[in-house]
Amino acid sequence: MKIRSSSKFNYSFALAILVLNSCNAPADKESKDSTAAVAPAATVAETPVSQPVVSHIYTADPSAHIFNGRIYIYPSHDTVTGAPENDNGDHFDMNDYRILSMDSIDGAVTDHGVALKLSDIPWAGKQLWAPDAAFANNTYYFYFPAKDKKGIFKIGVATSRSPQGPFKAEAKPIDGTYSIDPCVFKDDDGSFYLYFGGIWGGQLQRWNNNKYDSSGKLKQAEETAILPRMAKLKPDMKSLAEPVKEIKLVDEQGNLFKEKDNDKRFFEGPFVHKFNGKYYFSYSTGDTHNICYAIGESPNGPFTYKGILLKPVKGWTNHHSIVEKDGKWYLFYHDVQLSGKTHLRNIKVTELEYNPDGTIKTINPYK
Repeated sequence: MKIRSSSKFNYSFALAILVLNSCNAPADKESKDSTAAVAPAATVAETPVSQPVVSHIYTADPSAHIFNGRIYIYPSHDTVTGAPENDNGDHFDMNDYRILSMDSIDGAVTDHGVALKLSDIPWAGKQLWAPDAAFANNTYYFYFPAKDKKGIFKIGVATSRSPQGPFKAEAKPIDGTYSIDPCVFKDDDGSFYLYFGGIWGGQLQRWNNNKYDSSGKLKQAEETAILPRMAKLKPDMKSLAEPVKEIKLVDEQGNLFKEKDNDKRFFEGPFVHKFNGKYYFSYSTGDTHNICYAIGESPNGPFTYKGILLKPVKGWTNHHSIVEKDGKWYLFYHDVQLSGKTHLRNIKVTELEYNPDGTIKTINPYK
């Protein structure tokens, strides 16, 4: 099916709906929550710098890639399931994945339909959260987190001969993986690396030296902050070539952040890209709602903090990806412009610019 691109979205109409305290819900009526959909008052007073890429479904956590010259977006698919809202994110109760694509940033968007369903993943119990994708071995690999039958987040992989799917999941999660938010990075030498992790509902605080502890706690203010994880992938793209290790995320003096540095420390949503020979590690700070970035000389880190990439959006979460298309760089992210509900999000895209020294210009999602 063909969907109009973000450049055609009628913001004046949407704004009028918000003023009337009504719901601008997706056309397929997935939102059946009678309490939902009034955006915060601040949204009415501020104009977004970009509009939702699609408005017929709720989407979040966009992982964008260029395959065969076309932009493919691998997002989470938000729906209302009646799951209770709580601090662990049980209301983010996604049951399938949809894939979107477009020829250009301003082009019409194709919704390729359901690419993978929870019921078709043998090991998964619930909650299909933020995914990623990669191409190797003449095969497209789709990486995703889900809670297993015991309620523990693991990372799985599914395969397809087409970037749009459908994908067939492996019978078991990738051995040695845990937590959420997989990101797969391909280096110039053809090596692939898997990055992942998210604290709080993402359970990263329960893992120490790659061992699970159900009683694992969040860090206290003066304790060293929890670090994201990574491992190199084997050529089969379905298994790890090494044990999972922590990634050092440090300040300009080389010091690890403490938990109290929650405007800079890692929370979730790791993403890695390369620009002018440098490795950029970007991530969400979670409860302070920044997307920050750090730069390193190796895909293994350490990565030195450089600043805020994207200021906070409307809604509790944010999750992003960065892609180059036709000589320009773009940031994909999400907010809650369509619904006003933190678990019913919509993906967006805006241009990303570098300074001459390689740092990234901070983006304000509203003006």
